[in-house]
Amino acid sequence: MAYKPFDLTGKVALVTGGNSGIGLGMALAMAEAGADIAIWGTNAAKNDAATAALERTGRRVLAQLCDVGEEAAVEAAFAETLRVMGRVDGCFANAGVSGGRSGPFLERTVEQWDRIMRVNLRGAFLTFRTAARHMKERAEGGDKGGALVATASVAAIEGAARSEHYGASKGGVTAMVRALAVELARHGIRANSILPGWIETEMTARSVADAKFAANVLPRVPMRRWGTGADFGGIAVYLLSDASSFHTGDAFVIDGGYTKF
Repeated sequence: MAYKPFDLTGKVALVTGGNSGIGLGMALAMAEAGADIAIWGTNAAKNDAATAALERTGRRVLAQLCDVGEEAAVEAAFAETLRVMGRVDGCFANAGVSGGRSGPFLERTVEQWDRIMRVNLRGAFLTFRTAARHMKERAEGGDKGGALVATASVAAIEGAARSEHYGASKGGVTAMVRALAVELARHGIRANSILPGWIETEMTARSVADAKFAANVLPRVPMRRWGTGADFGGIAVYLLSDASSFHTGDAFVIDGGYTKF
């Protein structure tokens, strides 16, 4: 018999950046565990492909175009999510952009810095704010509970040369999550972050395909492979489920042992 607290039947999860990579891996796992899924993305074709994959689980699926860095867009998209899905039990702020090969810190431009912060930090703030308002309102009506989950990065805890803007955005996310865990606990709302290591996604495709880069990085990963989106399915199911009802303020490092070696 399956462990009942992991059954997500009746729950709704919203995953930003949920049309590929880590976000889609989390969304698929939660759908397979019984949750209905809303995904936000900025690419219509990828949204359509992700929707087709998610619908094969037999769950309700809603895909929306949304730029999480735009306040009005986030508010409108969340309102539509509620209209269609009825509620949001778990909000996964996963949308993000990488720093790319943007040169040394001494040559960092304000535009490069602001581009990263706009999506990775401002986007998570806007997404969580609108989700938390909904969860708090439900709690005041006697329906306590909810999960806020941010996709950060091991760059938040390691020194990432030439990626200080990316690391700062992800470090900011983990700090925000810790504060939210304390502030929102009275409403039964939990807040946690996930810190991926080197994961094979569209965002990292250029680096992973670089033979020199792979030769330098893979030997530092004890599991001796790149991570995949599917590697984040289990933690997503856990954090949305009742099994994690007393687990908040944490940062889950999922990196194949990279930060330990």
